[in-house]
Amino acid sequence: MNHSRQLLIALCTIVLITTTMSAPGHATGLMSCDSGDKANWQSTQALEDKMVAEGWKVRRIKEDGGCYEAYGTTPEGQRVEAYFHPVTLEKLLVARRGQILFRKEN
Repeated sequence: MNHSRQLLIALCTIVLITTTMSAPGHATGLMSCDSGDKANWQSTQALEDKMVAEGWKVRRIKEDGGCYEAYGTTPEGQRVEAYFHPVTLEKLLVARRGQILFRKEN
């Protein structure tokens, strides 16, 4: 194996190890929230109730990046992932297959 190829493999290995080791500390999704103390968060059940009342079909809700990330179907019938603020339950972002359909303006 020539020196250039060995160097490239070594660099790729270092990048892979570095990104793998640092990933758990970061949000995995498209959004992050400055949501404060979890004692002030509303429950995932409260979010699901709100979404269902608005016409959503909810498949799953999880915590991601300090936000609630919900997977489901919009009232319009689109399967999406959506991010909500855990204190206010305000909709922040809706995406489908990597395409952002809605983003709350600041």
